[in-house]
Amino acid sequence: MWAQIDVNGHMRHSAYADYAAQGRLALLASVGLNPKTFLELKVGPVLFKEESVYLREVSLNETIKVSAELIRYRPNGSRWTIRNEIFRSDGVKAAVITVEGAWLDTERRKIITLPPDLNNLFMAVPKSEDFTIEEK
Repeated sequence: MWAQIDVNGHMRHSAYADYAAQGRLALLASVGLNPKTFLELKVGPVLFKEESVYLREVSLNETIKVSAELIRYRPNGSRWTIRNEIFRSDGVKAAVITVEGAWLDTERRKIITLPPDLNNLFMAVPKSEDFTIEEK
């Protein structure tokens, strides 16, 4: 898409973050944690840190694939780390985006743990080979 291309003719840096965010939403939706559920329960994910590592260029009109996997969480699921990888159409890894986040009560504006039924869904998301459980 033209709007995602920078002056150097490749995908602009912030577009990688946009695609990674969409990949995380798809990851959550794949286990039943969709935006509608979050809105109804007044809960949502919030990020504390986002790190982008750019490895290769993505050019105009190039097809990409975005993966998302859980790489770390606390035993109660309150804090977590998700890694996105963006691949070009030729299979070359173009970027790695890693985010650290938690769950936010959108009314009280406080960090919370998910209700047990939703936490069980969250624990079902695909995990990385280097997945770890973080102790406080």
